[in-house]
Amino acid sequence: MRKLPSAARLARIRERFASEAGVSVADLAREFGVSEMTIRRDLSQLEGQSHIHRTHGGAVLTGRMLLEFDYRDRREANRDAKQAIAREARKLVKPGQRLILDNGTTTLELACLLRDGENLTVITPSLAVASELLDAPGVEVILLGGVIRRGSPDLTGPVTEHCLELFSADITFQGTDGIGLDGKLYNADLRLARVEKHMRRIARRSIVLADHTKIGRTALACSGKLSDIDTLITDRAASAEAIRRLSKLGVRTVTV
Repeated sequence: MRKLPSAARLARIRERFASEAGVSVADLAREFGVSEMTIRRDLSQLEGQSHIHRTHGGAVLTGRMLLEFDYRDRREANRDAKQAIAREARKLVKPGQRLILDNGTTTLELACLLRDGENLTVITPSLAVASELLDAPGVEVILLGGVIRRGSPDLTGPVTEHCLELFSADITFQGTDGIGLDGKLYNADLRLARVEKHMRRIARRSIVLADHTKIGRTALACSGKLSDIDTLITDRAASAEAIRRLSKLGVRTVTV
């Protein structure tokens, strides 16, 4: 293959780690058509950036990079639908409001659209949301305390719940791991389920952002019911029958 510039080769090496537990120097040298010494220099550079950990004859991803790839994969899943849902949710936000954004990947898409917000306050346990809005001039970001959840860039636990009690908000925007056809909201993490309940308790309005893959699914912990929220925003790929059943439970459902 044509030899790549150093920066492009480093990017491709990182991509290799996304799908493989570990990679050998010899394999990388053959793939990129360079010497093993060149690959060793590349790996040393990536190790210096805390992206990988060198092993005898190769390297493995650090926990930091494993988290990055896992979160990126989750964010990319059904991203067009998530972005459409986020655009609809953005229409509900008015200047001067206080918002809660949870740690879902769809709420992160909403955060991207709030960068031009006017006099907004965003309260969040999500490191990703906080990072997205860090330099937004019209948005004050309040990052909640708590324990960093293993495998995800967000905070949870009793400290997070306690911090939430300090605030009041106009709207909470939440994701979910599942919405049962019985009208229950589910989360795969019990601690997150508790945090979601606290968010709804301190907000005047609660809006759930969920793409069609979440409808009809259940998970470990029940975080509430559709009757606890004001609006569900989902995408048009959701089953019409499922939407009818959920609408009968009294929740306003918007499909985009």
